[in-house]
Amino acid sequence: MPPAYLTPQWPVPAAVRAAFTLRAGGVSAAPFDALNVARHVGDRPDAVDENRRRIREELDLPGEPVWLEQVHGHEVIDLDAAPGSARADASFSRRAGRVCAVQVADCLPVLLAARTAHAVAAVHCGWRGLAVGVLAATVQALGVPAADLCAWLGPAIGPAAFEVGAEVRAAFVTRDAGTAGAFAANARGRWQCDIFALARRQLAALGVASVSGGGLCTLSDAQQFFSYRRDGRCGRMAALVWLAGARAERA
Repeated sequence: MPPAYLTPQWPVPAAVRAAFTLRAGGVSAAPFDALNVARHVGDRPDAVDENRRRIREELDLPGEPVWLEQVHGHEVIDLDAAPGSARADASFSRRAGRVCAVQVADCLPVLLAARTAHAVAAVHCGWRGLAVGVLAATVQALGVPAADLCAWLGPAIGPAAFEVGAEVRAAFVTRDAGTAGAFAANARGRWQCDIFALARRQLAALGVASVSGGGLCTLSDAQQFFSYRRDGRCGRMAALVWLAGARAERA
């Protein structure tokens, strides 16, 4: 069975390529079954390597994705200046052949692309990263006018499943009172958080008007998605974006 993946539906040029991997089509054993891309979760390294190889082959990637050591912060890596592994939660490139990637299993992946097909980025948005401004940091690092960017929100834990404490709500509302609408009180005295709404609000504030995707819940669909909150020990999926063709090389 070939690796399973979603193809983002967003209004970007043909030179922009993107994919979101699913669970099926890999070789990892439970609880990482089957297409786990992460080496830090306890899976066998040879199984992860084979899963990554299958993804490269299936998607016809121009090179190995740069797998970040994600720390729920706001650091952004320029893959053209410093390709290779790094501690960061976002990466970007202006050259063909560089594959930006983030690993997720409930956190929100956000892909960004310039309408002129000369820059792309992948962003790992857990609530902590969103709260400290990882989206703003990435848009700034890209150096593309926000109005010229398209964004795609991948699968993440949905608002019906994402219960948080008052400290999470406060981390957003103290900075932007308008984010209160992304939180709904529940009967347990806690809050249901809509991470898609938080990301959309931040992107709108930055000036990114073209936002696609969002709404697919990782926790509620165990067949397609890994979910850390649902399963604890589990694999990770990948959101990937890259540039293809000579036009991207002009940068």
